[in-house]
Amino acid sequence: MTTGPEWPYLEILVRLALSLALGLLIGLERERRGKEAGLRTFGFICMLGALGGLLGMAAALLVLALVGVLAILLNVQTLRAGQGAELTTSAAMLVTCLAGVLCGQGHTISPAAVMVLATALLAWKERLRGFTAGLTESEMRSALLLAILAIVIYPALPEGAVGPWKLVEPRAAWVTVILIAGIGFVNYILWKLYGARGTELSGFLGGLVNSNFTVIEMSSRVVATQGAYVGTAYRGILLATSAMVLRNAGLLLILAPVALLGATGGFALMMLASAVLVLLSYGRRGQRRAEPAPDIQLDLPFSLPLALKYGLVFLILHVVGGLTQRHFGDAGFYFVSVVGGLMSSASAVAAAAALASQGSVSPITAGTGAVLASLTSIAFSMSFVLRTRERRLTARLCTAMLCIAAAGACGLVGWHLFFPRIQPLLP
Repeated sequence: MTTGPEWPYLEILVRLALSLALGLLIGLERERRGKEAGLRTFGFICMLGALGGLLGMAAALLVLALVGVLAILLNVQTLRAGQGAELTTSAAMLVTCLAGVLCGQGHTISPAAVMVLATALLAWKERLRGFTAGLTESEMRSALLLAILAIVIYPALPEGAVGPWKLVEPRAAWVTVILIAGIGFVNYILWKLYGARGTELSGFLGGLVNSNFTVIEMSSRVVATQGAYVGTAYRGILLATSAMVLRNAGLLLILAPVALLGATGGFALMMLASAVLVLLSYGRRGQRRAEPAPDIQLDLPFSLPLALKYGLVFLILHVVGGLTQRHFGDAGFYFVSVVGGLMSSASAVAAAAALASQGSVSPITAGTGAVLASLTSIAFSMSFVLRTRERRLTARLCTAMLCIAAAGACGLVGWHLFFPRIQPLLP
């Protein structure tokens, strides 16, 4: 006598409950917009997919075909009513069914992530439409160029180190170029979406894209308005500096996490000093009349000359940093990091991370070089402020930047004393 397969009740119930919850999530969004297929329909579709996943692949394909027929009937009905085709809702129904199949097969995180992303795409319809409507042809070309560099050129580069001294790794260099440009591109999009809502936010996002350019823009606004926006520009430049430090710390975290440990003291105290100064400025602003926020106009986030600049600076700093470290020790590497901070602090930090990941420099040395490059970038940004000859802005920012630099220096010294105690515990 043969027996059928075992169906554990509790496990099946959990899978069906998850599918129902995910179907109701996306159905709630469709119901709120007044669509024909709403809360109950999507709940049933996701549970139907889960049942198909429980019964096997043949049943899952049959269920998916039935949902496709249901989507066709929905479009026929809306077309007859003169409301147009419901292509988005139909696609959402198919995605919901496939997520239900994954639930029926025992998956949890994957279908949940898919349904959350699908619901977000539906809920952000107006914002996405507004963003695409304002997308220029140049910005579209920048996005396509970034995709070509990442998807087409990167796989064609040779693996491993090349050259007579084995100092250059083409793929590692290209990954750094794509990473820096990608961070700038994403933050450019965020700035474009939210930057007009205030100088604080636009200054921070602008600092993630290009801190020097943000400082130039805000300083020029102060000059153009004869010192009317000193307080606003002061806070915006502080936040742009904080964003630059945060971006450099993020590069270390992605490219060489152990090197970030070497820079933790300096970066942490620099961020803390910036936060304290910004909060103190907010307290002063509460006692004064609010100042209107100046607009910031940033260049395109990514272009071929910018990509070549990042790559060239990275390669120069990587090679020169490695050679100077071999011949002159850590002092030579620090000198190269300081000079690199004048050209591009992001490229200097990426070069330090690459050398640390290859074992050419120690984590504490790479972290120190990254902090020094950030401090150099801050000093370089202050040169643009000094050119404005606006005494109030210059005096306040010089004091603030000296405090941030002193905090970073104290963090480096203190971390140099503390790091050797925890270094043996690191893998």
